[in-house]
Amino acid sequence: MAKINPSFSKELRKFGAADFNACYNCGNCTAVCTLSTHDSSFPREMVRLSALGLEEEIKSSLKPWECYYCGECSTLCPQEANPGELMMSLRRYLTSKYDWTGLSGLLYKSLPLSLSAFLLLFAGVMAFAYSVGFNLESLIHFGHLFELIAIGAVSIIILLPNILRMWNYTIRKPGYKVSLMKYIQSIGELFIHMFTQKRALGCDDNQVRWFEHFILVIGYLSLLFTTVFLNWFSSPYLVVIIFGYLVSAVVFGVTVDFVGGRIKKKKELSKHSQPSDWIFVIWLFLMGLTAFLVRLFIDLDLLSDHKWLYIVHLTVLVQWALIIVPFGKWTHFMYRSFSLYFNKLKD
Repeated sequence: MAKINPSFSKELRKFGAADFNACYNCGNCTAVCTLSTHDSSFPREMVRLSALGLEEEIKSSLKPWECYYCGECSTLCPQEANPGELMMSLRRYLTSKYDWTGLSGLLYKSLPLSLSAFLLLFAGVMAFAYSVGFNLESLIHFGHLFELIAIGAVSIIILLPNILRMWNYTIRKPGYKVSLMKYIQSIGELFIHMFTQKRALGCDDNQVRWFEHFILVIGYLSLLFTTVFLNWFSSPYLVVIIFGYLVSAVVFGVTVDFVGGRIKKKKELSKHSQPSDWIFVIWLFLMGLTAFLVRLFIDLDLLSDHKWLYIVHLTVLVQWALIIVPFGKWTHFMYRSFSLYFNKLKD
């Protein structure tokens, strides 16, 4: 039996939702959404579930992840109930429910707590730098070692259990019976959407935004591969060095455009940016910029006199790896990909 929770709207507002109770169920939002189908209609259904506080139904749903926030639903809503921002808020809420540590919800709901976490990690980096006497060679060596360990540890300790919790909410508890062969046969769906996000092309006039996201994903993954597995900062190989410059420039360039878009607020999705949205795009911008500058200073033989630059890069890297990747908006990229995979399992 469904359990109604009228106070749920107060909880959802902490994740960014605002005016969804103004909805009078006209259905305009579903009608204008080019991704909504007869078999999987939204966002009206999610608005009603949210207004009624049907938390179990929301946690078992994958529909919030099917929305790519083109903003048409919010633009054409006669009540200004902003269903697009509600869908984004539901993604933040679901992220907090999937996270077994509970930290995602705390960081989403409290900017002071988020800033405190960033400051704590900055203090940790400075303490580490002091412990090695600000020796540049040691800083770079342990920085690279940190990247290797962080990728494995965060994936195994946090992300994998969270994916299993998502699977539990959306596949096991609703009672879907899926054979092992179906899991194997459908795995391509996961990787296709993870690397291409091709479903976003179904949104009207979204080709440019999709292309920017596609280039950013490829650039980010390439930068990660170059710095971690090719050891870009210490590599003597010209091909690796040039490739690292290119991918870091791509990450920097695309995020500049994203930051500019959020500042101008011309598009619907940029009009209601939450702190987590700003933190994600700014830190991604800083990742590309500082990585580019560190390698440039190495090649110009200037880094030994400007160790602060590598310490800044290491700080950004540590904060990205230990806050944004496991608990911030980066996880949306992962959960959206798995949601489309899980949807395929239900077919």
